[in-house]
Amino acid sequence: MACWYEGPLAAFDTETTGVDVETDRIVSAAVVVQQGAGTRPRITRWLVNPGVPVPESATAVHGLTEDHLQRNGRWPAPVMEEIARELAEQGAAGRPIVVMNAPFDLTLLDRELRRHRASSLGHYMAGSPLCVLDPRVLDKQLDRYRKGRRTLTDLCAHYAVDLDEAHDAAADAQAALDVVRAVGRRFASRLERLSPAELHALQAVWHAAQARGLQAWFARSGTPEEVDPAWPLRPELPAAA
Repeated sequence: MACWYEGPLAAFDTETTGVDVETDRIVSAAVVVQQGAGTRPRITRWLVNPGVPVPESATAVHGLTEDHLQRNGRWPAPVMEEIARELAEQGAAGRPIVVMNAPFDLTLLDRELRRHRASSLGHYMAGSPLCVLDPRVLDKQLDRYRKGRRTLTDLCAHYAVDLDEAHDAAADAQAALDVVRAVGRRFASRLERLSPAELHALQAVWHAAQARGLQAWFARSGTPEEVDPAWPLRPELPAAA
């Protein structure tokens, strides 16, 4: 029987107006579903008119201008509903969902659902709890002493994964999925006996430890930055939504 990293996986990614999960908005998103390694993926894309200004700094990252989104994007409310239902469908089908830096994308989606649907991601996933594979957390745990950055671009270079259109939601989702498969193969002796559900639980512990280590490093270097240990979804703040 094939190991989980050779079998069915889904992946989710977003492009946004910025990096604050509480206030920024989704401008594009994609879900990639692949039945097995090497099979043709099914890709669903969304383009969103966020209804707020799109900073030039964000456009410089993903190339989506405010004018383009106003002309071609859909209103957020139905899009967020469709994304949440798609992720719930993948969970119900038993497919783990690959999300690079999951606390960012999943928390942002949760806040958008609260903002536009008066609901939450947890509500949509109630019948099929999230089973997330985060290549960033997995790589940091399994190859913890490797120096250098661990962005998606860096991980693709390290694991020899193609990423031709960085910061395109579909391309990034596919690349993150491919990185997870590559991580699984490289560390098969440590991962093959673990189910995706067991890995999900372990990643929450690993991410918390990684966050504590980063927080300690910030403290030593005098950097006034807080690192949230929650994974894969940050708890709602009183002022959010």
